[in-house]
Amino acid sequence: MNKERDSYIKVQADTMRGLVAELAQKVGMPGDKAEFLAERLVANDLRGVFSHGSKQIIDYTRHIRNGLINANPQIRVSNEAASTVVVDGDGGLGYYAAVRGVEEVVGRAREQGIAAVVTRNHGHIGAAGIYARMLAEHDLAGYVTSGHQLNLKSEDSIMAAAGGSPMSFAVPSGQEVPMVLDFGAMHDLYAGSPHVHELFKLAPGLVFRSMGLGFMCQALGGFLAGVPLQEERAVGRRYAGADQGSLIIALDINRFLPLEQFKSEMDAYMRVTRTMQPMPGYEQATLPGVLEVQREHDFGLSGIPVDEKHRQMLTEAAAECDVLLPF
Repeated sequence: MNKERDSYIKVQADTMRGLVAELAQKVGMPGDKAEFLAERLVANDLRGVFSHGSKQIIDYTRHIRNGLINANPQIRVSNEAASTVVVDGDGGLGYYAAVRGVEEVVGRAREQGIAAVVTRNHGHIGAAGIYARMLAEHDLAGYVTSGHQLNLKSEDSIMAAAGGSPMSFAVPSGQEVPMVLDFGAMHDLYAGSPHVHELFKLAPGLVFRSMGLGFMCQALGGFLAGVPLQEERAVGRRYAGADQGSLIIALDINRFLPLEQFKSEMDAYMRVTRTMQPMPGYEQATLPGVLEVQREHDFGLSGIPVDEKHRQMLTEAAAECDVLLPF
């Protein structure tokens, strides 16, 4: 989970966007694509999703500099049908293919009631919630997942087969904010996580459910997107880092219930739940997506909280790219 930071400096969003875009351009990314990436990474910072925010730029610049990722991908669309489409990411970061995928399914979902896109041949898509939230902003219900190259070995634990895949669901509201659930299926259960064995002893069903979600993410966001189980069977992979895929599904709420009626129910749900008793140790009861919108407003005014580890990662990226850190 992304947690509130205790010790930090504050950096204005525009300053952070400028830094991220400059770093991306230093390794060969065109200006428009660099600004596109910066906008999405800093949007995550503003929402408190620091794990998938500006700190990711250090890995991205290294991957591009080392030839693992295409700095200037040309996104291609194929297999177009009334309600389905495939988007090829041309070996670039996954943000470009996934956003194009959302753009492709919005109109199809309106026309057909439901639409799906598979994206392939790209790197990291970032937070799945980016794309689910985009669908909710178009008054659609959305589901997003992603899978990646696993390289499994018989000596690995079965838990490794669940990968590290994310999934996100989103639905629109009316006067209230959209409900956006965005999480890693195996969070807290990775091999290096400190409480894996304890969690399995206390709640084995919880662990198995998380693993099951991870298996499904890999099947739908990985294999369905053309990421094979064995890396040597990957077809047309010119960039080694382009080893991920995604599945994005959009649902037209109007086909089942008048949209305004659904939004009204969601508004009532949001209002009732925030009057309920919070979980132990927490100050307020909220539905998924509410705290992120609150942070987006607060951080947009006061600045993004950047802790020492985050700052160090940006400092390293700036030094490697010969960029002056602006804070």
